[in-house]
Amino acid sequence: MADSRDKTYNVTCTTEDAEYVLYTCPAACRAKMNLLYVTNTGSASTDLSFEWDRADGSHAHILGAKNISSTEFIQWSNGYIVFEPGDRLLVTPSGASTPHVDALCTVEEVFQNSRS
Repeated sequence: MADSRDKTYNVTCTTEDAEYVLYTCPAACRAKMNLLYVTNTGSASTDLSFEWDRADGSHAHILGAKNISSTEFIQWSNGYIVFEPGDRLLVTPSGASTPHVDALCTVEEVFQNSRS
């Protein structure tokens, strides 16, 4: 049986057009992300993009240029994404000169033993 843990990761995004790494799946691990939450705590609307950067070189755009107003939030919790070792979840704020976006995710990380 593999060991697992539940863990929450967060990032605060304060630079326009900067790519922030919200989550990176550890080596020898698979992770199930069951919560993704983002809120705009800045004073102006901002656009948000989320990208799944796969370790195999492919990419999936989870959300592209979604505009959220000040104090608005987005929550995904009715499904999950399975990450493989080295997969990353990236968030990029744009369209606001001084964004302030907080993003968090909760994952279950399952560490693979050497027999897997």
